[in-house]
Amino acid sequence: MKTISKLAIALALTTGATGVALTPPAFAQKKKDEKPGPKMSPEALKAAQTAQTALAAKDAATAEPAIVQLETVAKSDDEKYFAAAMRYNLEQIKIQAARTANPNAPVDETVLAKPIEALMASPNTPVAEKGKLAYQRGLLAYNGKQFPVAVQFFEQAKQFGYSDPNLVVQTAQAKVGGGDVAGGLTDLQAAVQQMNASGQKAPEDIYRYGIARSNQAKLPTTMTWLQSYVSAYPTPKNWRDVVVTYGLSSNSIAKLDDAQKIDLFRLLRQNKALADQNDYLEYADDVQRRGLPAEALAVIKEGQAAGKIPASNTLAKTMVTEATRQVAAEGSLAPLKTKANAAATGKLAAGTADAYLGQDNYTEAAALYRVALQKGGVDADEVNTHLGIALAKSGDKAGAKAAFDAVKGTPRAGIAGLWNAYLAAPTA
Repeated sequence: MKTISKLAIALALTTGATGVALTPPAFAQKKKDEKPGPKMSPEALKAAQTAQTALAAKDAATAEPAIVQLETVAKSDDEKYFAAAMRYNLEQIKIQAARTANPNAPVDETVLAKPIEALMASPNTPVAEKGKLAYQRGLLAYNGKQFPVAVQFFEQAKQFGYSDPNLVVQTAQAKVGGGDVAGGLTDLQAAVQQMNASGQKAPEDIYRYGIARSNQAKLPTTMTWLQSYVSAYPTPKNWRDVVVTYGLSSNSIAKLDDAQKIDLFRLLRQNKALADQNDYLEYADDVQRRGLPAEALAVIKEGQAAGKIPASNTLAKTMVTEATRQVAAEGSLAPLKTKANAAATGKLAAGTADAYLGQDNYTEAAALYRVALQKGGVDADEVNTHLGIALAKSGDKAGAKAAFDAVKGTPRAGIAGLWNAYLAAPTA
């Protein structure tokens, strides 16, 4: 996820301090019911007036000594308030000038911390403005990698009623940066849910940040982040990234055998997310070795039609020849179906259902998977996964979800969870 953006230095502090007419209350002619002006000594007033004029002209050289003088003599709340506000604006002007002179050079923004804190502590600063100031101070701390300090000020901003939509996200990031990964990501998930519920779709980079930090910390919430990401942003690239992260790479979350990987390849195929010839050929080889030649043949032909497998690929040609021979030798599955229905256990029913699934005959496959579960003697998690896939491909989303929800063991529960994410995605 992107880091919190640098402070918007050009934004003027909304306290309006530098816009106040600094007239000495002792000498001003008051109108009836007019609120008294700021209480300032002649020495403080003179310095403040000089600084005010210089700041309006963005004359930092003239404003600097006047503000130093004001800071030196300031005693009353009014004097301290104006000193802090003018110091804040002066530092803004200096930072902006430095950026203009050399946009690529690093700029020290920490000089804003002291005047911000002084303004927050001032009884003259309205509560609403204190919320904005606390937020600004939190950003300074975050950018300085002072994450616990950032959390402190972000929380203060919230208490003051500040309602920037990024505040919850930034607080969560600060918690993660400070070491409270679980707590920060819990807050971030809540923020995502809140944004989505309000109709403001959570940005994609928040999901990627959650996946990366959760996976890095080996938290069980990684699966939740993966599922919610592809449900919200179900692009082929995102599907492949998520599936590879879960179980198709050497450092993936789950260590899968070939049979389990097949069901992830099927998910990629369903989302048109098989990336290149390696994906297609590995998938086809896995199903062919599992005795599913029809599926292997279909996968290779899809890869060729999509231009992902070159026509000159020798391995693909060999696999097509062998798969074609096996499909012819396999013949009709009807006799196996009859035997499966009469068998004492569900093993033959599950195997025959797999063959039907490979032929894209989802109705026959689903029926035999249910027979297999009823008879028993099979891996229920695997059969329920395959039943869910058959129903998902046939368009029975409710039935598919029920089958996937029945998968409880590791790592198949993760595979089923990703298929459920497919069902929940807008394009499903």
